[in-house]
Amino acid sequence: MRNLKVSKIWIPAFLLAVLMAGCGDSDRNAGTGNPGNPLTPPTVTSVTPTNGSTLICPNAAVVTATFSKSMNPATINTSTFTLTSGGASVAGQVSYVAATMIATFTPTATLAPSTTFTATITTGAQDSFGNALAANFVWTFTTSPTCPPPTVTSVTPPNASTLVCPNTAVITATFSKAMNPATINSPATTFTLASGGANVAGTVNYVVATRIATFTPSATLAPSTAFTATITTGAQDTFGLPLAANFVWTFTTSPTCVAPGGLALGAACTFGVLAATTVTNTGATIVRGDLGLSPGTSVTGFADPPANTYVGTGTHTAGLGLVTGTIHLTDPPPASTTDAATAQAALTVAYLDLQGRSAPAPATVAGDLGGLTLAPGIYKSTSTLGITGALTLDGGGNANAVWIFQIASSLTTLGSSSVVLAGSAQAHNVFWQVGSDATLGTNSTFNGSILALNSVTVTTGATLNGRALARNAAVTLDTNMVTVPPCP
Repeated sequence: MRNLKVSKIWIPAFLLAVLMAGCGDSDRNAGTGNPGNPLTPPTVTSVTPTNGSTLICPNAAVVTATFSKSMNPATINTSTFTLTSGGASVAGQVSYVAATMIATFTPTATLAPSTTFTATITTGAQDSFGNALAANFVWTFTTSPTCPPPTVTSVTPPNASTLVCPNTAVITATFSKAMNPATINSPATTFTLASGGANVAGTVNYVVATRIATFTPSATLAPSTAFTATITTGAQDTFGLPLAANFVWTFTTSPTCVAPGGLALGAACTFGVLAATTVTNTGATIVRGDLGLSPGTSVTGFADPPANTYVGTGTHTAGLGLVTGTIHLTDPPPASTTDAATAQAALTVAYLDLQGRSAPAPATVAGDLGGLTLAPGIYKSTSTLGITGALTLDGGGNANAVWIFQIASSLTTLGSSSVVLAGSAQAHNVFWQVGSDATLGTNSTFNGSILALNSVTVTTGATLNGRALARNAAVTLDTNMVTVPPCP
């Protein structure tokens, strides 16, 4: 019986000792610097802008403070997070993101330039346990000098210049800094073209990569007329800074244009394909006209007779290609007006003729012709030329209108691009003199005769209403339709 009584006495004593040990001293770890401890005061671990720093334009500072522990959002406000300058408070909004423990002060307006600002987190800011900062946290930064507004660095046509035919000006302005595309818009309000006080209809676009804004008139500009182009102060850079003043320049169009004359292709006229080294085809290409090779001797990818008619001493490797006319492979003597060698000689004459045309005065073009509408005339590029999307050639109702393109280097059209004929324009009156190689993109549609110094490549599915004529190199085809237009 005695043993049982002793056990009953010690059991409650043991439980009381355990309870007292668990309670312990709750203040024992206070102030030890452990940020996870409920009683450790919060601190500011980092800020932006950094203390003592100087901003760069456009002085649109967002002031932030990162805390060491989760804060009570109700204590992070414009009373506990302030921004001042010269003793005056700066208007703004304060927010706090619990997930990142970052408080942000966003000024209502752009900060004044060349000014020192003081940011303060007061002891009113408390953590989620009600602990305040041990002391106000203060840092300073200085804004940059006045930010320069954007400027227009160059324009086309040049100021006070006179255009040359065919008065199909594309008006451009290049800016000194990146602009907000939404402020350079179409219909034109910040980039306008006017004559005699009346606005000219057109479209405006802005290319971020080049900082170039372009005004494209909807129609050919009237001859012998003065035009005024204007970029207004509504155009702003990406920081919201406008031009300091409207930028204005003028130009004058030329007198009424005289259309260029046509081109005699001579013996090359009936050839849809003519090459110097090789002709190579893949797939079911159809050439509606003649195919010629000289002085090369080998053609690949066209069906054997009787599907095709071959003339000459050269060789061929069979394929699926069909030619409605004759395939000339180094025609045997005597020379004739229809053989490939004679056609190559005619091609050289025609190429040099196109290259040397100077009347009417050529209009300078560059880069991408996609999206343009061009009137009849001579167009000259001093480098490469490309077509993305649609290029429209508008004859204005004249079926005899002629277009000549003088290209110093290569011609490349992208996939699914097109050369569109409008206003009675005819494919047999369109000529492309190419200073190196020509490439027509996949599934593109092209109108006109290509006279290339080197090679012509017509990629998969492209349609050519014209001629692929290569003076010194190869013609390569792939499942194409080549239709030779009537001789001009």
